[in-house]
Amino acid sequence: MTIGSKLAWDDTVLPFQLDNSDIRGRVARLDGVLDGILKQHDYPVVVEALVAEMALLAALIGQSIKLRWKLQLQLQSDGPVRMIACDYYGPEEEGEPARIRAYASFDRDRITGDVPMEQVGNGYFAIMLDQGEGMTPYQGITPITPGGLARSAEAYFAQSEQLPTRFSLSFGLSTEAGGAEHWRGGGVMIQTMPKASPLSGGGSGEGGLILAADLVDGDQEEDWNRVNFHLDTVEAMELTGPTVAPTDLLVRLFHEEQPRVFDAQPVRFGCSCSEDKVRQSLSIYSAKDIQKMTTDEGTVTADCQFCGAHYVLDPKTVGFEAEKGDDTGE
Repeated sequence: MTIGSKLAWDDTVLPFQLDNSDIRGRVARLDGVLDGILKQHDYPVVVEALVAEMALLAALIGQSIKLRWKLQLQLQSDGPVRMIACDYYGPEEEGEPARIRAYASFDRDRITGDVPMEQVGNGYFAIMLDQGEGMTPYQGITPITPGGLARSAEAYFAQSEQLPTRFSLSFGLSTEAGGAEHWRGGGVMIQTMPKASPLSGGGSGEGGLILAADLVDGDQEEDWNRVNFHLDTVEAMELTGPTVAPTDLLVRLFHEEQPRVFDAQPVRFGCSCSEDKVRQSLSIYSAKDIQKMTTDEGTVTADCQFCGAHYVLDPKTVGFEAEKGDDTGE
């Protein structure tokens, strides 16, 4: 498989439907996106793995949001990894790529071992959706679930949306012939429609948590279990590629379900930071506050946690008491 053909499905999300079981899903492949996110930071490998998993989840979940909408996945914990935030920006225009960015906050001296989820303590997993100016943002929260971030995302959909959902993900450091070591990941998400009547009362999970199995019965339960059985046979290298096309993977896993694919959504690493946004964030501060932020060199500086961009501003031009230039007419 040549590099050129491999790139045809790298950094894309392919939506599909299984016509024989009324289950929908997506296949994601991330390569350059993960490189763009992780090269901005000096993370330990276990932290990189958690950020890569969060980016895969954002790509799979975010593909269904509308143009210009923003999805954020966030983890907050009392463990060595305190927070992971991942933003997915819907395309600006039809046919354009979506954008993903992410970063982690952690205590380096508390990182131990090589198991990513051992760096995450008690806390919560949140999904937030910003539909744009004038709309109230949506937020759903679920406790962090053992077994990986994907299990927490599944618990969120079962508990908050009552949508039976399953993720199968694979990610890790990869070295291709003649290339440098870099992160690569892939995954499949499957999801069925909810019951006509929401589930009342608690579920079968720990503490009454609703699980996907609690939301299906009858023919729907049979379909769900059958498709999950097939998904259980997927291998890590099939998920990440690079030699297995997403369409070939769907035929291999679900040929009896008659998979039908739709247009793939390209995704790219991209940050929304700008000098204007930095100025806006500083606009709540007085001149006295701004003076406290001023460096010995006489500037106010700000760094983007997502992309590492460094902004240097004149303290006289920021804050709600900023001086106005003569060209403003004020």
